Amino acid sequence: MSLSFDLYWSFRSPYSYLLLPRVVELVATHDVSCTVRIVYPIAVRQADFFQKVDPLWVFYLMKDTYRTAQYLGMPFRWPVPDPVLMDPATRLYPAEQPHIHRLSHLGVAAAEAGRGLAFIREVSHTIWSGTIDNWHEGDHLAQAAARAGLDLAVLDAAIAADPDHYRAAVEANQDAQRVAGHYGVPLMALDGEPFFGQDRFDQLVWRLQQKGLIAR
Repeated sequence: MSLSFDLYWSFRSPYSYLLLPRVVELVATHDVSCTVRIVYPIAVRQADFFQKVDPLWVFYLMKDTYRTAQYLGMPFRWPVPDPVLMDPATRLYPAEQPHIHRLSHLGVAAAEAGRGLAFIREVSHTIWSGTIDNWHEGDHLAQAAARAGLDLAVLDAAIAADPDHYRAAVEANQDAQRVAGHYGVPLMALDGEPFFGQDRFDQLVWRLQQKGLIAR
């Protein structure tokens, strides 16, 4: 029987982006599947999070993400525009979030179509690689969806027809994420054991190997 793990993932998380190539390669080369479970970023779930957090948290995040990208040999730049809109005067995040809500619901739709991992890989590269400005305009997302084997217009239409379904799916993923053992992303969960952060990927593989992971 094939092994399987859950991946709790956010389009606004740089570490989620930095993890993905390793997950994609693992699934491609070994008898294991990955269930993509999209969640909203912490800034959307807790609008005052960055207002309250110690400034060193943000400072270290910026230093570490660029360093990690260099270490992994991945292109990286903070997105233009940011997937989550912030009020610069208050450092609060308004409830109206057109980018992250659309992205998150598209991710759910892609996962339900069986192309979740491919979709988040292509879209996150479009957003985070630094090769595209204004990733939300033109046909950038449509091209990313096509590379993942999906039609963006079909996904958008499904979401427009039943938006409550996609909001509920994200909220259910967030509830399941906490049950799995953490609230942050990326979070990998295997048989009730949480592995939080891109730097826990090797430990996930180690645990999978203990459970009989084999190459394809």
